[in-house]
Amino acid sequence: MIPVATYAQAQLVSNSSSTGSTSTETPILSLAERRVLPLFGELRKSSDQIQEEIRFLSDCDQNFADRKEASQFFAARGWEYLQEGRLDTATYRFNLAYLLNDKNIDSFWGLGVICFQRNDLGNAVRMLSKGVDLEPTNVALAVDLSSVSIKQYEETADSAKLEEVHRLLEHVARLDTTYAQTFFNLAVTEYYKEEYEKAWENLHKGRVLNFSMINLPFVEQLAAKHPDPQGFFK
Repeated sequence: MIPVATYAQAQLVSNSSSTGSTSTETPILSLAERRVLPLFGELRKSSDQIQEEIRFLSDCDQNFADRKEASQFFAARGWEYLQEGRLDTATYRFNLAYLLNDKNIDSFWGLGVICFQRNDLGNAVRMLSKGVDLEPTNVALAVDLSSVSIKQYEETADSAKLEEVHRLLEHVARLDTTYAQTFFNLAVTEYYKEEYEKAWENLHKGRVLNFSMINLPFVEQLAAKHPDPQGFFK
């Protein structure tokens, strides 16, 4: 990432791997290959996959109070494997959580973070957006979506997408005025919109909330375009 993108959440740290391109035709994949694709690749299920899912759901019905509890269990394992860097194993656990409860936002959140780490920005945005659609008042999730969207804008320079993420952040800022990352991300979007005074205003809002998150390279970039109106950063 270039400096202005480093306000992304700590979990959203990209690496050099990639999931590759997708095809318009339904590929023939093994069960093992499907397990490590977000939402099992969203492909038409094979008979083997259906039988495996039936057995899995039956086992969960016997070992958990209900499928929502089971879904939470597998999502928690997904986050643990994600923290360990075991992305394929984490993907499979989030997929299982989704299979058990397709309204579990942690499934989409976790898969979105994994896609981001694999530099698959399109699917990262798509997965996180599914979570935000289910829970539009989840501030942390929405801000994570904005962080990935900013990174995507830096690669595409799509002004319409930039406006979209700016609107999302303004909405989130109204929901919670205490979440510092919202204002840092707003500052970045306004930097790209060349609205430098607004960028400074939101950067200072974030600074007051959490000074430790200040990104000095971004401050230098912003100051090069427009001096700090408050004179805090010289």
